[in-house]
Amino acid sequence: MTPHTPVLPLQAVLFDMDGTLVDTERLWWEAVEQVAGRPLTEADQPEVLGRPVEHTAAWLAATTGRADADLAAELHREFADRVRTGIVPRPGALDLLDALAASGIPTALVTASPRAVADVVLDALGAGRFAVSVTADDTARTKPAPDPYLAACRALGVEPAACVAVEDTETGVASAEAAGCAVLAVPSLAPIGAAPGRTVRDSLVGVTPEELRRMVAPELRVMSWNLWLGGSEVDDHRAKQVKAVLESGADVVGLQETAGTAAQELAEALGWHHHRAGENLGVISRHPITARFGDPDVGFYGAAGVRIEVAPGHEVDVWTAHLHYTPYGPYEAAFDGLGAPELIAHEDVRLGQMRDALRRIAESSAEGVPVVLVGDFNCPSHLDWPDVEWPVTRAAADAGFADSYREAHPDPVAEPGHTWSPIHPVHEDGSGRPEPQDRIDYVLHRGGLTVRDARTLVTGTPCPGPDVAGNDWPSDHAAVVTAFALPGR
Repeated sequence: MTPHTPVLPLQAVLFDMDGTLVDTERLWWEAVEQVAGRPLTEADQPEVLGRPVEHTAAWLAATTGRADADLAAELHREFADRVRTGIVPRPGALDLLDALAASGIPTALVTASPRAVADVVLDALGAGRFAVSVTADDTARTKPAPDPYLAACRALGVEPAACVAVEDTETGVASAEAAGCAVLAVPSLAPIGAAPGRTVRDSLVGVTPEELRRMVAPELRVMSWNLWLGGSEVDDHRAKQVKAVLESGADVVGLQETAGTAAQELAEALGWHHHRAGENLGVISRHPITARFGDPDVGFYGAAGVRIEVAPGHEVDVWTAHLHYTPYGPYEAAFDGLGAPELIAHEDVRLGQMRDALRRIAESSAEGVPVVLVGDFNCPSHLDWPDVEWPVTRAAADAGFADSYREAHPDPVAEPGHTWSPIHPVHEDGSGRPEPQDRIDYVLHRGGLTVRDARTLVTGTPCPGPDVAGNDWPSDHAAVVTAFALPGR
């Protein structure tokens, strides 16, 4: 068993100053207008926004005939005067700084402004909020070159790829991305487009350290859930399903036993995207679905898949499968006393269905796109039974799929992860025999995903069957939820 690999944590957050932490882009714009002696226009933005004083001074010199040094001095003076009297923190900036401090994540100030101006802002914000500050005076080249962000990372002793830079201009974004940082762009005066490794937000309000952590290694939380005849055995089942999905934190759910309409109805209730395949299978996703795979008219048993865009530059294929329920190996082992050869021989139907699913997955896969295969396989795992090499899960493993639950919980004795069945403590034939509990629902993966966590999920304390109508948990299976870190950019 391959041990669970830890994900590189967020090591630091690097903040631009002007227009990002404090509302100084407007003050800088006004200072340049004052020195230029005219209103600025959109055409002037590339020479003004995110640029060091010396660049803007040289640009003004070319049109005014004045000396660069004189213009730079005047720009410094006009801007500094405005900063001293008009500095205003950007919405959400101080809350985010406080949250990062509480989480123990170091921060740096990285600005194209000179030290004299940066120190005024640091005094206003509280210099103790930042472990490091890098200004235009501290590197040979400033933004859009990567030098300022690389200097901040060296001073902090962190890797750029493990840092998030927060910027408000294209110039600053170019600097941070050239240094290898993930970027949270919060445009101030000019728009910034989305791109791989970049997240664009309207403001810093509501941004959390956890969101920034996901930017370093974007996370996808996948859930597998058999809805049990659409949930119809339980009162108010659709509302309970919505509640369970929300409480799970899932981003995408592979469904089985949808009774035809559950995927669409759940997606509509959640405001998500969905794919329906036949009368039994479906996928719902908070992320956009960009492609659909498999037979749309698949029967009660089979597999169906989608491709979702988790973030710009990050796509993942998610397949859901439901395999035939009979003959059921744990019954044959517990009640009939069959040995390993007979148990394996009786898996032919499910093995054929798994091979068909794996064939369809191979046909639809794209280079560089990870694949997650979830489902109710109606059979145990070869990783859980030391004496039975269950062929269905072995076929998936031979096709390159790892079992996320067993990665996170390698010991099947200490963490059995049973999903069948939270409502069947005894066999339903009335004999009083204990129902064999087993792990028959899975979240498998291949293609570069890293398991952060995996767990089974049942809400409340379900009453055993047949008195299930009032249960909070509207299924006869436990769900499986796995949090994955996506591959780096």
